[in-house]
Amino acid sequence: MTVVSTKEFSANQEKYFDMALDEQVFVKRGDYMFHIICSNIDAISMKEQAILEPDDDLRNAITKEEFKKRAHNIIHKFFTDK
Repeated sequence: MTVVSTKEFSANQEKYFDMALDEQVFVKRGDYMFHIICSNIDAISMKEQAILEPDDDLRNAITKEEFKKRAHNIIHKFFTDK
């Protein structure tokens, strides 16, 4: 794990991006630490496709209005049946 200041990171960005391929790199700014995460471009594209392609969960989904109506009915029934 490597921790660098924002000044050091700015001066040597390429070095730290290359390091992030093999180890965790954090940039410290005040009380905060920023973690550099390296992802393969192809892997990101596959994840985006998986998110965008309809699946069974999406086909079975209900609208916000339908959810609200069903929740209201359940809550109403809960309090009126007692």
